Amino acid sequence: MTDSTTDSTTGTDTPDKLVVLDMAGTTVADDGLVERAFEQAAARLGVEPGTPAHAQKLQYVRDTMGESKISVFRHLFGTEERARLANSAFEEAYAELVDGGLVAPLPGARAAIEELRAAGHTVVLTTGFARVTQDAILDALGWQGLADLTLCPADAGGRGRPYPDMVLTAFLRTGAVADVRDTVVAGDTAYDMLSGRRAGAGTVAGVLTGAHDRATLAGHGATHVLGSVAELPALLASPTPLAEPS
Repeated sequence: MTDSTTDSTTGTDTPDKLVVLDMAGTTVADDGLVERAFEQAAARLGVEPGTPAHAQKLQYVRDTMGESKISVFRHLFGTEERARLANSAFEEAYAELVDGGLVAPLPGARAAIEELRAAGHTVVLTTGFARVTQDAILDALGWQGLADLTLCPADAGGRGRPYPDMVLTAFLRTGAVADVRDTVVAGDTAYDMLSGRRAGAGTVAGVLTGAHDRATLAGHGATHVLGSVAELPALLASPTPLAEPS
């Protein structure tokens, strides 16, 4: 038997879901912090701002928002040694920005997570950052314990988005649902959409608070496109079949 929760506004039963949410750009405001941290990391490896090489690498970072950062640096810097050096510099720079108070929740994000959990859904927060950076963000926001589980690429064998690994790890670790189609993935990037689709999630919701626009999200497999994650609880409470695109 599938567990369900009665929606107080409609009186209908909605099945409990596993809800996998991205962090930066989806539940946490980015405000250019990724680009700022990248610029510091690139400078450490001798890539000077204002040069064609810098512009090309920065554009790649923008194009691959949502991907595991170590994977991005492997592409940009060629060798594993240089990629790891760049990744460490990036994580250090991002942590400094977080410690400086330059990280904030997106409006309605915390309330949405609390509402989803109160409705009986299991919520997992995922990121392309390393665990130390993810924990720094959670600490800065006071979000430790807010979700049922938090995951970074290392928790899923090292592969981040667009691979489905973090979504499937959430499915296996929580045991929250019996069918992967009862998983909901929400994110602000094309890679979030691809990850959710490849994992077999029944609902893959793009949000317009981060890196990519409606056309990009829909073009990479979004079943729904929302203004923000604050709209997700109402979507899941709707009696309308969730697989129908918005």
